[in-house]
Amino acid sequence: MTRITRFLAVSAVAFAILPVAASAHAGEKEVRRQDSFGGSCVKCELSGRNLSGARIVGANFSGATMVGIILRDAKLHASVFAGADLSRADLTDSSMTGANFSGASLVRVKAMSSEANGVVFGSANLTRIDMSDAEATGAVFNKAVLVGAMMRSMTINGGVFSGADLSEAVLIDVEATGASFDRATLRGANFRSAELQGANLSKADARGAVFSDADLTGAVLSSGQFARASFRSADLQGAVLSNANLEGADFRDADLSHAMLNGVDLSQARGLTQNQIDEACTDARTKLPPGLTARGCHGARFIYKHTGKQPLRFVPMPPAPPAPPAAPRYLMGVGR
Repeated sequence: MTRITRFLAVSAVAFAILPVAASAHAGEKEVRRQDSFGGSCVKCELSGRNLSGARIVGANFSGATMVGIILRDAKLHASVFAGADLSRADLTDSSMTGANFSGASLVRVKAMSSEANGVVFGSANLTRIDMSDAEATGAVFNKAVLVGAMMRSMTINGGVFSGADLSEAVLIDVEATGASFDRATLRGANFRSAELQGANLSKADARGAVFSDADLTGAVLSSGQFARASFRSADLQGAVLSNANLEGADFRDADLSHAMLNGVDLSQARGLTQNQIDEACTDARTKLPPGLTARGCHGARFIYKHTGKQPLRFVPMPPAPPAPPAAPRYLMGVGR
């Protein structure tokens, strides 16, 4: 018996291949068979297999070779694929909640409209993966390779991309509120119209990246490399850009209200106006293009923790109290 045959035989209950008949009435169609897999199949050879619709729960496929495997609409819950080779696999519409793909190869995988909430992709190779319309809230991509990845309209709120390489990745219209891209490589990545409220891009290398029309409210971009990046029409209200490299960055029509520009060299930035600078927070170290003047920080304060980290949040100053009512212009006597 081959290794995979033994695996299927021993796991007869967990692997049970269950033909379900519809039937009591003649003429009714048979319900499609559903395969359920479990147990362990470390370093198995499963390349090219068609397991569409399979239910794989708590299984261990560490180091398995699964090149070109078809897992459309499959359930891969809490299963381990660490170090496995799933290159060119089809995971469209699959559900991978809680799965572990650490160190796996997912090069050119199709994973459109998949569910990957809480999945671990740490140090995995996801070069040119297509995860368009996928949901991966809280997923971990630490040090993963996502070069040229297609992630259009993906939901990755709270996702962790620390140290990951997303060079030339397409993240148009993504929802990434509170996501962490610290120290990530984002060169040439496209975040147009992305929702990045409160995201952490500190020390990221985003040279030439596109953030046009993106919502970066309260985001942290401190000490990052954003040379030649585009922030056209982006919302940077309350964002922290302290000590970032913004040489040649484009801020045309961007909202910089209360953005922190302390220690930023904007002398080579494009599209800036005096009105934008007046709404932002600057200091004596802020360098501006010729003709623009830094005027400090008005109408806002920032809350710091004394840990050497960046400001935690932006707090608007309370509005001025209303003026007392004007004195009456006429005195009127009322007779009894």
